[in-house]
Amino acid sequence: MNEEQRAGSDFSGAAACPVKKGVQQIMLGRVCKNHDTTLDALRRIKAAGYDYIELNDFMVQKSSLIVKLLTSFGGMSIGNSGNHDWHRLISESGMLVSSLNSNLGAVENDPATIAELAKSFGTDVVVITGMYRFDYSDNTEVEKLAERLNCAGKALKDQGIKLLYHNHNSELQKVRYGVTAYDVLIEKTDPEYVNFELDTYWMTDGGADVYAIIDKLGPRLRFWHINDRGNREKGPYMTPILKENPTELGYGNMNLEGISCAVKKCGIEAVILETHMNWIQNDPVKSAEVSAEFIKTHF
Repeated sequence: MNEEQRAGSDFSGAAACPVKKGVQQIMLGRVCKNHDTTLDALRRIKAAGYDYIELNDFMVQKSSLIVKLLTSFGGMSIGNSGNHDWHRLISESGMLVSSLNSNLGAVENDPATIAELAKSFGTDVVVITGMYRFDYSDNTEVEKLAERLNCAGKALKDQGIKLLYHNHNSELQKVRYGVTAYDVLIEKTDPEYVNFELDTYWMTDGGADVYAIIDKLGPRLRFWHINDRGNREKGPYMTPILKENPTELGYGNMNLEGISCAVKKCGIEAVILETHMNWIQNDPVKSAEVSAEFIKTHF
């Protein structure tokens, strides 16, 4: 990215602000049984040191059966979250909203409505969380996706909203020799309209050089999705090969200290915890409380 592009980013100057510390709403799906259990979870999250929550539009509104099935299939139950009054829950818990996750189709179809929903929660950031049933190995399709993101970002900017793109591991598929889909998305999107929420867990899962990606994103890396990767199995083992899963920060094997230093140099606005399974004591809130130690130490 050239200096003109760097200067054009809506996020310029964000480095001077304290980094927001938050959790992804999907972590709390299974405890969102009713208003009281959800409020208790949010208050515990806040007491642990997280002032922000990243919401999902499919969890603050009634969700279709297909959305519930897709999230459950991915090990991320959303429970009864769509039945609750999240404006009231946010207010009563004292939490703030860092951002709203949505999908590209919804933004394209009605950017004003998505923008209005985000603003109603006090945030000016909308995050696109990757594409379902999409061929990230097709260079032409990925370039089209980049253009769609540019158009969506411009439409949201006209509404006073910034757009971020969140990766998983699919973006690491090669579209040609030595070039990934993520490379194309970085190169072909306009920083005036599109920036990034980097999930280093999924990049590590895909075998990528996380530091090279951080360096390439530079000031376009606005939010960091943090997670650790390891195992907590107890011996003796039947095999020397153990399956790795998400785990609490500092209890896995990712160099989160090094990554923290690297992303802070980019001037990130927020660090968002998302551990979507394999929680300590099978409790997502307890897991977040344990992970809070790392975030408070490094941010």
